[in-house]
Amino acid sequence: MKIGYHASHEQFSPSHLLKLVGMAEDAGFKMVLSSDHFHPWSERQGESGFAWSWLGAAMQATSLEYGIVNAPGQRYHPAIIAQAVATLLEMFPGRFWMAAGSGQALNEHITGERWPSKAERNQRLQESVEMMRELWKGDYVSFKGSVQVENAKLFTPSNETPLVYGAALTEVTSAWLGEWADGLITVSRPLDELEKIANAFSENGGQGKPLALKVQVSYAENREKALEGAWDQWRNNIFPSSVLSDLGTPAQFDELGQDVHKKDVAQHVLIGNDAGTFINAIREYATLGFSKIIIHNVNDWQEDFISFFGKEVLPNLK
Repeated sequence: MKIGYHASHEQFSPSHLLKLVGMAEDAGFKMVLSSDHFHPWSERQGESGFAWSWLGAAMQATSLEYGIVNAPGQRYHPAIIAQAVATLLEMFPGRFWMAAGSGQALNEHITGERWPSKAERNQRLQESVEMMRELWKGDYVSFKGSVQVENAKLFTPSNETPLVYGAALTEVTSAWLGEWADGLITVSRPLDELEKIANAFSENGGQGKPLALKVQVSYAENREKALEGAWDQWRNNIFPSSVLSDLGTPAQFDELGQDVHKKDVAQHVLIGNDAGTFINAIREYATLGFSKIIIHNVNDWQEDFISFFGKEVLPNLK
């Protein structure tokens, strides 16, 4: 099991995140998961650096493993993402993987194209990943479907084919991903719900494939401060994906979250100020088979969180 740190581009500038991943490596985190947004979740967050530029700098500055959650097909042509991944792996062998998802209007609508239905986005996602896999083989690729490419070839390939995890928030999507994804990534929720998502993946072709989990937490010196920080930064994100995926601007997310109470946030974010809260939760997640567990401290106090985890939590998970 690897414990990772989540680099949230929506909340912090790229230069700040470079310092944070250096701290995370020193604290004992083994990997980093990077978000890949064009807009933040809230106008209060106020950041959204270009993750692919940042990755090269971060991977040079540390020796950690990196992953990214990406939605190929609309904002990005999948051939461009295939090239970006191959370039990173050529420079940093064995240290990069990606998770592919169907995306959200918040980021993808900027192209001015129609925002497709979930079924259409799923088809586009699978075809995009198939295209990227063909490009990673080093051959010329032409394909016409939901996405199109003509006579494309990566002249600077890597010596390895990256794992592509599929991102799922429901059992239905998880079962579908089991058929073709190299692994599964999902987000924290009650254990019984997580078990259903993991089982749906395993029982539909995913048996033996790796499982990754992004865990939303909020740590502070006392529980009330931790809850306040989570409410300030993350209250827009507690709604079902079927609602969030069609919102187009940070202002719409802010409007959705304006009536959310702190008690509502506490049902979706692990709030705590003691090591035991986090150690016990991570151990429970591990029993479900998650081999990558990425911790996203959703509040603003990243330095305090990294220091606390390095001293009080990570040593007790070895």
